[in-house]
Amino acid sequence: MATQSPFSLLADALGKLTDNLKAPAWLVDEVQHRLVLFFNHVLMQEPEAQARLVKQKGRVVRAQWRDFALQLRATPAGLWELAPAATPDLLLTVTDTSPLDLARSAMRGERPGVRIEGDVQFAAEVNWLVDHVRWDAEEDLSRVIGDAPAHTLGNIGRSMAQALRTFVSKLPGQGKADA
Repeated sequence: MATQSPFSLLADALGKLTDNLKAPAWLVDEVQHRLVLFFNHVLMQEPEAQARLVKQKGRVVRAQWRDFALQLRATPAGLWELAPAATPDLLLTVTDTSPLDLARSAMRGERPGVRIEGDVQFAAEVNWLVDHVRWDAEEDLSRVIGDAPAHTLGNIGRSMAQALRTFVSKLPGQGKADA
């Protein structure tokens, strides 16, 4: 008789909990606005990304996972704005339904499974943004606390992330030998 991993039990429990969880509309709206501000902050640090997004102005992408969705329109400035009522040109649906599986994949540095529907050229541009645009948290932190402390905290963060990735890779069912 096979024993069940405590992590799979946790995944099942978390899945059942989140199935019935519905965030209030005001919270969803607020989180979406904050995400757009963050995305635009990161885009403003990458002129090439903004230039590519300018070419897609007016196009709308809808990203969704389970009941959660974010719909964005490319602006003439090469940034994003919320477009909740627009018809999307591109639909990206995350196919993994378990939050724990998504977190585990993220810790391994893998992308989640995504179903893509719509404009292929726009999808290629969005994919380029995902592949090439990165937030430089250390740079932002250095503006607040200075270069040396920000670099030290950056090193600590990278070490912790690597330790977490190593831990996740050693979980039962995660190694190549277990497959």
